[in-house]
Amino acid sequence: MRKQNSCCQSSSINHEDLSRKDELLVHGVSDTILGVLGGGQLGRMLCQAASQMAIKVMILDPLESCPASALCYQHVVGSFDDSATVQNFAKRCGVLTVEIEHVDVATLEKLEQQGVDCHPKASTIRIIQDKYLQKVHFSRHGIILPDFVEINNFDSAKRAGDLFGYPLMIKGKRLAYDGRGNAVAHNEEEISSSVAVLGGYGCGLYVEKWAPFVKELTLIVGRGRNNSISCYPVVETIHNDNICHIVKAPADVPWKIKDLATDVAKKAVNSLDGAGVFSVELFLTKDGQILLNEVAPRPHNSGHHTIESCFTSQYEQHLRAVIGLPLGDSSMKTPAAIM
Repeated sequence: MRKQNSCCQSSSINHEDLSRKDELLVHGVSDTILGVLGGGQLGRMLCQAASQMAIKVMILDPLESCPASALCYQHVVGSFDDSATVQNFAKRCGVLTVEIEHVDVATLEKLEQQGVDCHPKASTIRIIQDKYLQKVHFSRHGIILPDFVEINNFDSAKRAGDLFGYPLMIKGKRLAYDGRGNAVAHNEEEISSSVAVLGGYGCGLYVEKWAPFVKELTLIVGRGRNNSISCYPVVETIHNDNICHIVKAPADVPWKIKDLATDVAKKAVNSLDGAGVFSVELFLTKDGQILLNEVAPRPHNSGHHTIESCFTSQYEQHLRAVIGLPLGDSSMKTPAAIM
């Protein structure tokens, strides 16, 4: 447990300090190689946290100069959406996780059947990849969210407009993030042009009733292998053109709203399988209702502030969760804002 690894360690360790319980929980925690599908900025920050914990992180990413490449234990250049590549990569890892959900789920399911330790589970990734399937899943678990319906032609879209009213939010089921995959029809005449922007009905679309929210809130939730849960404080996210622009931590909302948002986030994460960090995005309405928007099964840009503002960053928390360590303290040391 105390074995050091020079590839991942950012500073020397005083072996006398290792006798302290808190040091045992942080340094030299694992000889296991953690495989990460994706080497973007989130992967880079995972590697930064891993370097302080002596965890070896191996990255699979198609870009030779991906952000995580300079900091990881090893970078395998290849597609995380190619079955053979992912299977070969997994053979070299003790635990497999993701920093992006758009991976080959069928391969992850096959790897799990072969005994590969994947977190979060492939079943969770499959649900999250399809935004419509996500809505169906959470609705079946009694979580309140905006009304939604699948559409496959103009007539079904028109019926949705008649049912929900306008403006009407039209969304793509897959590959929708950072403002991509969303289009607003303000009236029936705009349905066709909005659908065209999203690639047509054949791409897989659904309609969501417009949510008249007053604030967008997010919780980062850590879930351990033993199903323990640790929630970070509720934050407010402010978006420009559907892109997260400002994060205010903690959110300036009453405690009643914070407690309600936390309860919804816990319920959503508990309905999914596997360990890791999850981002739960929520709408706060004028009447004080909390509606679930969507969930990401990984660290999130709304949690970048945790590196400096919380006792345990979301990246360290994700590492702790997937490796099997006790979850860290997710409380804040100081209020924060990030742009």
